[in-house]
Amino acid sequence: MEIVGDGFIARHLRPLAHRHPGAVVFAAGVSSAGSVSQEQFDREADLLYGTVRRCRADGRRLVYLSTCSAGMYGAPGCPGREDGPVYPRSAYARHKLALEGVLAVSGIAHLILRTTHLVGPGQRPHQLLPSLVGQVRAGALEVHRGAYRDLLHIDDAVRFFDALLAATDPGRVVNVASGTAVPVEDIGAHLERALGVVARKTYRDAAGAYTVSVERLAALVPDVHRRVSAPGYYREVIDRYLRETQATPADAGTERR
Repeated sequence: MEIVGDGFIARHLRPLAHRHPGAVVFAAGVSSAGSVSQEQFDREADLLYGTVRRCRADGRRLVYLSTCSAGMYGAPGCPGREDGPVYPRSAYARHKLALEGVLAVSGIAHLILRTTHLVGPGQRPHQLLPSLVGQVRAGALEVHRGAYRDLLHIDDAVRFFDALLAATDPGRVVNVASGTAVPVEDIGAHLERALGVVARKTYRDAAGAYTVSVERLAALVPDVHRRVSAPGYYREVIDRYLRETQATPADAGTERR
């Protein structure tokens, strides 16, 4: 398969490059759900348009990585299902949904994978877990009280991607997540325990819990889903990330436990 992009997800997909002939995985574009310029959104859109045209010309299936974050599914009345109503709350999620719409009317074979917060080595510092680790190690953690996040290790995500690309009829849109969103406060607390650090905390109120339905994913890839849906999976993801990145406690400005 062809992989468009050279970022975090694209690099972890490279071992699958010899598989799934006839597929093009679009793993490029905006990687931050925070403050992003319109120029960055436009650049991703233009790249996707060109990829759609190439897939139309040579008959290949396009796989687009969208989002199932709180920005997509966190609004009131949103069931978190692939076939349910969606009321995006962020510019990032609105951008992703708009590009999904481009594919829906493109006339090409396509698969949209709405991915959660992926975790693993090689992430950019601004992404969720690297940012939280850096804050804890520095001894000052900003806690978004009331926010929830669904964590999935990149290796499990790749297993899901591999199986979904091989499925004969996975559906046009599939949520790829653990299915359990946990409070950001719990993520921060586990990082403190794992790193042996008590960070000074400042608090900001944020949006609350949200639902990501993984019924379709569980039916298509039951073996991987059973593992990632186990209680405490998010702690396993954090611990594995710390081992893989060899993160250690900060030397100063913190209180050791």
